[in-house]
Amino acid sequence: HAGCRIGPMDADPRGEGPAPVVLDPDVELGANGVVSGLPQAPTHIGEGTKADNLVQISAGAQIGPHCIIVAQVTIGEHATLEERVTIAGQVVVAPGVRIATVAPAQAAAAFGDALPVVPLAAAFADTPGRPDTANAAGTVEAIERAVADVQAGRADALVTCPIAKKPLYDVGFAYPGHTEFLGHLAGGARPVMMLAGPDLRAVPVTVHIALAEVPRRLTTQEIVETAAITAADLAAKFGIARPRLAVAGLNPHAGEGGAMGREDEEVVRPAVEELVRRGIAARGPLPADTMFHPRARATYDAAICMYHDQALIPAKALAFDETVNVTLGLPFIRTSPDHGTAFDIAGQGIARPDSLIAALKMARGMADAKAAAA
Repeated sequence: HAGCRIGPMDADPRGEGPAPVVLDPDVELGANGVVSGLPQAPTHIGEGTKADNLVQISAGAQIGPHCIIVAQVTIGEHATLEERVTIAGQVVVAPGVRIATVAPAQAAAAFGDALPVVPLAAAFADTPGRPDTANAAGTVEAIERAVADVQAGRADALVTCPIAKKPLYDVGFAYPGHTEFLGHLAGGARPVMMLAGPDLRAVPVTVHIALAEVPRRLTTQEIVETAAITAADLAAKFGIARPRLAVAGLNPHAGEGGAMGREDEEVVRPAVEELVRRGIAARGPLPADTMFHPRARATYDAAICMYHDQALIPAKALAFDETVNVTLGLPFIRTSPDHGTAFDIAGQGIARPDSLIAALKMARGMADAKAAAA
């Protein structure tokens, strides 16, 4: 396309030596891009690869067939992208890096000299910041494939990135969200969401419902089931022998003995009593406004909260960039960043990776703890 420059950075004036840039059939290069090469370090772009506008490909890069490189990507010298790799949105592939297309069983071995990528059958429409129903099939396929790999023992844990739900709903996706779909794939398991950071683990009993609905939907059974799953997974996946649970009240001051609503006495307290009868170290209902200061947090391993914001506000206020969303209650380990898709900053190069890094590290630690307990 217009303004695209292809050629050697230092041409041989005699015209001798190998071609510095080799383009296979059906390669498409966008406007104002640069493809550099040297006779001693030729660049090769495989058949059917598409590069968007403002893509820079450095000398010696080896790009396989049917790759997609979306706007403002730089491929460093001698970097390698194998077949059907997609890169999008102000990414720099460092010199010498190899992105390898592998089968799941080969991924661990490939890490020594490459970033392994497992190919999918579905096609993708890659436009940073624009959710597209064309990507729905690939999103579902990626989740299903990853769960299958974990269940088959080809991976120790599942780490998911945020997904755009509306394009899924628009093509008939039948689940409220990512977590519920994972519960279905796990054979109908009851998933429980926990936000886990360096200083706090917080679990909401009710999640994505209107605040006005919480008193009606909150039940003693829901509290007991949520807390029991939390205690079991803290022991099995975090290596905490006897987890301590602090159960928040629903109302201000945990209801003041019924003066500020009857839910804490009639719904929450019986749940705590049942948990204690089961041998779980639980206490409450506790006033939520005094549960999250440092001395209080030192007395429990997880806070059981009655609604979404009661759990997520303190978790994110304490450690927004380090907090991880952990799904409890599944027969496998699943973590994810605690943020959403961030379409408003897509392609600007300013998104922070901290929460994803934390999710990867936590998944590894959980897998190690689970293996040690086995």
